[in-house]
Amino acid sequence: MSLAHNKENWKFIISSKNNHLRFNFREIWEYKDLLILFIKRDITTVYKQTILGPVWYLIQPLFTAIIFTIIFNNVAEIDTGVIPPFLFNLAGITTWNYFKDCLLATSDTFKSNQHIFGKVYFPRIILPLSIVISNLIKFAIQLIIFIAFYIYYYYKGAGISSHSFLFLFPFLILLMGLLSLGLGMIVSSMITKYRDLFFLLQFGIQLLMYLSLVAYPLSLIQQKLPQLSWLVEYNPMAHIIETSRFLLLNTGSFSLGWMIYTVVITLVTTVLGLLIFNKTEKKFIDTI
Repeated sequence: MSLAHNKENWKFIISSKNNHLRFNFREIWEYKDLLILFIKRDITTVYKQTILGPVWYLIQPLFTAIIFTIIFNNVAEIDTGVIPPFLFNLAGITTWNYFKDCLLATSDTFKSNQHIFGKVYFPRIILPLSIVISNLIKFAIQLIIFIAFYIYYYYKGAGISSHSFLFLFPFLILLMGLLSLGLGMIVSSMITKYRDLFFLLQFGIQLLMYLSLVAYPLSLIQQKLPQLSWLVEYNPMAHIIETSRFLLLNTGSFSLGWMIYTVVITLVTTVLGLLIFNKTEKKFIDTI
């Protein structure tokens, strides 16, 4: 029987010579049970064998918001208007944490899962996807904490309100997930050859936080440092966080032009990440 005839009867053909531009989304759906399994694994193993467990989901944003309030609002005297500084910072930190956690975890996909990749075949994209989805649980918990403090300040007469377009907030979450997924896949593909990049990313993401409007409004950087404001304005995460506070707290600004820019950058980054990831997954086991 010829090889060509055999191929006609095979359900799957696994080869490193597949077209890099080919995205088999149907195959991902066929492995949805494995995707769910990885999501459960990501949720249950993060704080396994820790004393406080999932409570760390709450401690980190709360303590960070307190420190930011002390440093940026009490010491640096950054004005947040009628919005309580703690609530202002908590909104930015909650949004930023989802992007940061997804980016750091997806960037280590190949290295941290090489023992799995070398033994069995499955669509490799499932692993970074599971990270982005599982982190939604952590994000939801932290968002509930934000809502609790929002209600507290509201009944204390803080004069806060959400925007009427609040229903668009899930769209921002989708943008953050796609952006972190695309960037993470690009970095993870590069880390297979250059391990130092992960340590550089851990350092760089701390700097990126200060360029993403987590602790201050866009108007402040435009007013105080207009010559350097472009560093913030061309950062898509800055507009996602500024818009999230605009929707959650009805403060700050919203620019349709910059949001379109953010959507375009996110889509380009996601597609580019898929292309690079799709190419790297076929030969990374030989270099990692």
